[in-house]
Amino acid sequence: MTYQPPVRDYVFLLRDVLQIEKYANLLAFADASMDVVEQILEEAGKFTAEVLAPLNGVGDKEGCAWSPDFSVKTPTGFKGAWDKMVEAGWPLLSADPDFGGQGLPRVVSLGYSEMSSAANMAFSMYPGLTHGAYAALRHGGSDEQKALYLPKMAACQWGGTMNLTEPHCGTDLGLLRTKAVPQADGSYRLSGQKIWISGGEQDLTENIIHLVIARIEGAPAGTKGISLFVVPKYLPDADGNPGERNSVNCLSLEEKMGIHGNSTCVISHEESKGWLVGEEGKGLALMFVMMNEARLGVGMQGLGQAEAAYQAAAEFAKERLQGRSLTGPKNPDGPADPIIVHPDVRRMLMTSRAIIEGGRAFMVWTALHGDLAAGAPDEATRQKGRDYMALMTPVLKGFLTDRGFQVCSDAMQVHGGSGFTEHFPVSQYLRDCRIALIYEGTNGIQALDLVGRKLPAEGGRAISTFFGELDGFISANAGDEGLKPFVDGLSTAKGQLQEATMWLMQNGMANPDNAGAASTDYLQLFGLTALAYMWAMMAQTANEKIAAGETDPIYANKLTVGRYYLDRVLPETAAHLAKLKTGSASMMALAADDF
Repeated sequence: MTYQPPVRDYVFLLRDVLQIEKYANLLAFADASMDVVEQILEEAGKFTAEVLAPLNGVGDKEGCAWSPDFSVKTPTGFKGAWDKMVEAGWPLLSADPDFGGQGLPRVVSLGYSEMSSAANMAFSMYPGLTHGAYAALRHGGSDEQKALYLPKMAACQWGGTMNLTEPHCGTDLGLLRTKAVPQADGSYRLSGQKIWISGGEQDLTENIIHLVIARIEGAPAGTKGISLFVVPKYLPDADGNPGERNSVNCLSLEEKMGIHGNSTCVISHEESKGWLVGEEGKGLALMFVMMNEARLGVGMQGLGQAEAAYQAAAEFAKERLQGRSLTGPKNPDGPADPIIVHPDVRRMLMTSRAIIEGGRAFMVWTALHGDLAAGAPDEATRQKGRDYMALMTPVLKGFLTDRGFQVCSDAMQVHGGSGFTEHFPVSQYLRDCRIALIYEGTNGIQALDLVGRKLPAEGGRAISTFFGELDGFISANAGDEGLKPFVDGLSTAKGQLQEATMWLMQNGMANPDNAGAASTDYLQLFGLTALAYMWAMMAQTANEKIAAGETDPIYANKLTVGRYYLDRVLPETAAHLAKLKTGSASMMALAADDF
């Protein structure tokens, strides 16, 4: 199977649906004409398909190798691919021009991010985490720190990590034990152990910049006492080049279910030298800048693995001969029909495609609001962008990874027994994708964040704005007969999401367990409704293009897949609403000892 990057789908979304050229008056979009964007997408497709995809299986089978000198060797070919990536400037697409970046909108660089993750998830994690560390330092670092680290991190000449988890604590970071002792020269000495550090040691970059959360001696317990530190593997010399080796070491690598090509390290800080980033006790807020970047990236991983798995399944279904069509032979000259003629195989492929294409639109639409939050000239648009980025991040992470894993599972099912062997790629997609539901905050944590923090923030301003936008679309298109199924479907889903939101407001505060019990169903209901909006917008665009005489089959195909989403996927909203309204009583009724 050869991975086919979804270049045409990105052009459809950016040019036709979102019409990004209308934002050309904004600084970041000034150089983002569709001619330029299409060239970027085409070249991104070539690089990811020709350089990264062939190494995906290599990384899975070979993995990373740890040595007693604390070094780690990445899989064969990764270093060469990394050097090509850096030389081509791919990490710099949306990085700040002040630090050597091209300054393009995030919505443009998103295409490369998905293609990279789909082609080789383990490889793409190294630059992805580096970009997250870059974002945290850009947000909270001093001018000196930014000048020293960001140009090389933006270009991925230096790698970046986030050191959060410790052996005794995961999500509850207030329990951390890593300590930081202030030194006379203004630096700190950090001591403690961190686990599950992706890219914590590797042979791809000349330096690795660890962002580490720790507690300064004497700081209060809990999250209020957490500070953030920048801890380089090699201490930069007077010229800013890697100098003396710091006392931060990789003690071992984790043996994992998937993403074997990414080094997941146990990192020991043995009085390693670091510098405070931002203010004392404000480290968690800064680290969340990186974590939110990572959460969007993880949603993208779910989408990317789903796309790769779907492609493999569709190709297999068209070639594998087995049985005859229920309506008569479709391959009469052959011994059997290809399995794509069977309705249940079609069910899995169509569901996968409906989720992938709708999810991609949701990711791109959200990214555009992120760009507007940073660069729009009016405060109202910037505020809406910030509100949407906060509200949608847990939905994108939780929904796209849940559904992405299901797509990978269905792709294995399409392959039958062949998929359960290592002769076909889908087993790797399934294994690699599974971590996406867990790291950067499990999907249960994402759901709690959505209902506990994001919904009530600013008096519910973000969700109210979103409902207003949906109402505006429904009202504006109420008389469009060609769009009626999409408008009706969106209207129903929106009403159910609004009912669920009201139920949470009435029942969640009185009994917090009700909010917790409803949270996952609420997140799924939200994701399904958001995709209904995306499909309605895509259908509107497709209808307009067809009416204008366009003959590209993508437009008719969008309408077909969109109708399938309305018929076979969107009805799940009713079940999620019914479940969440039952509250927590039966869920919490069994005594802990009875489990």
